[in-house]
Amino acid sequence: MNKVESSALLNELKGHEGLNSNLSVPRLVEKILERGEAELSETGAVCAKTGKYTGRSPKDKFIVKDDITENTVDWGDVNQPIDSASFDKLYNKVIDYLKQKNEIFLFKGFAGADKNYRLPIQVFNEYAWHNLFASQLFIRPTAEELASHEAGFTIVSAPTFKANPEEDGTKSETFIIVNFTKRIVLIGGTEYAGEMKKSIFSVMNYMLPQQDVLSMHCSANVGQEGDVALFFGLSGTGKTTLSADPYRRLIGDDEHGWGPNGVFNIEGGCYAKTINLSEEKEPQIFNAIRFGSVLENVILDSETRLPDYDDTSLTENTRAAYDIDNIDNIVLPSVAGHPNAIIFLTADASGTLPPISRLTKEQAMYHFLSGYTSKLAGTERGVTEPQATFSACFGAPFLPLAPAKYAEMLGKKIDEHNARVYLVNTGWTGGSYGEGSRMKLSYTRAMIHAALEGELNNVETATDEIFGLNIPLQVPGVPDEVLVPKNTWADKDAYDSAAKALANKFHENFKKFEASDEIKQAGPAYKG
Repeated sequence: MNKVESSALLNELKGHEGLNSNLSVPRLVEKILERGEAELSETGAVCAKTGKYTGRSPKDKFIVKDDITENTVDWGDVNQPIDSASFDKLYNKVIDYLKQKNEIFLFKGFAGADKNYRLPIQVFNEYAWHNLFASQLFIRPTAEELASHEAGFTIVSAPTFKANPEEDGTKSETFIIVNFTKRIVLIGGTEYAGEMKKSIFSVMNYMLPQQDVLSMHCSANVGQEGDVALFFGLSGTGKTTLSADPYRRLIGDDEHGWGPNGVFNIEGGCYAKTINLSEEKEPQIFNAIRFGSVLENVILDSETRLPDYDDTSLTENTRAAYDIDNIDNIVLPSVAGHPNAIIFLTADASGTLPPISRLTKEQAMYHFLSGYTSKLAGTERGVTEPQATFSACFGAPFLPLAPAKYAEMLGKKIDEHNARVYLVNTGWTGGSYGEGSRMKLSYTRAMIHAALEGELNNVETATDEIFGLNIPLQVPGVPDEVLVPKNTWADKDAYDSAAKALANKFHENFKKFEASDEIKQAGPAYKG
């Protein structure tokens, strides 16, 4: 199947008698309720269930290996190859499957707020609520843009179509396949809407570096003086929460590009975890979940229809997708200048990393390549409690290219723009997971505020003897004893043991990277 044949099949979907193209949000909500796909919450948000797949399925994600990708993609456990013939066969099956549906849904829009680098996309959906999700997460076109829209990449999503691994070359009934030659993402066997979002992010992570733009798994905001901050971190580390700051304007909550003119949001919406969400702790996110928003796996009260964000009976990975316009304090369009400060967020389940430390450039490169955090429950299938993990560039599951490519680009930009870099632990304090407690959000906010305002530039620091990190000894609004993690542990020997174990994990993980001696030596000081 060549590009022409692929386009012909897409035209068959476009010619579907029951095609609903770029419906307004109210019409989509009506369709969702008519079709019984979801419930309506008290706030007007659509609340859908995703079945047994309540998170991403990384083991079911593939990239077609062909002449374009064979020598450019970093093949391995993350970027699994599948051959063109298997893709074509499965693609034809999915198209035939969708053609039999009474109606399907099409969204046309963009990825990338900077018009110099944006990617026109189209999304074909079996479910109306998935189409609403796409309209919330991607950038919606104006009427003029829609009239001239020509897709540069297409998602075809059929969640109720299940693959046959023996016939289709997949590992299970679920599949997420990216074909860079035909510029198509094929998704089936899972109702988890986040697969669409992350697929396009993976596409941008492949395409933007070719245009000398660093694609980043991070949130971003800008201060009153125009100072820009980036927040790197995997799901559950606090990117969305910490970037939604009432004193700073939000650029975006998860995916950005950093080009010659500065930073731009790849998306048009936000995808926030809602576990234990409250108006008191996270007012911007809480109040952003209104009519047109999509709630995933959130339990509603049977009478009041109020969401119970503390109920994790379906999953801890409960989510809300909403238009970035629902946040009051935003930058529109979602573009800004070059970053002044970069925050690496980690949810350290060992409870041994400092809550905040200032990094040298070499330490920044070491920790960027390491991408240490703990996978939190519910973000992926099979993860039921925090698991220590190293995810290069704080986003390895979404990086088609070798991590060194992104790290090299970041290092150059840190030098060019003299950006300050901090490592912030939003994980455990006073002990490891199960014994200690999660760092208070108010403390983390105070630390980040101090870092962004320059209040930590000249404070007294102590060097952690195990990790070699420079720890500020005073931060406004944070008890001094919290800043040095060992001080929060009742059993100091247990702390030393846990910290040394984590240091050894850093060293073992870093063996796979080719890096300068300066960067290698910037890792933990303890080398047991």
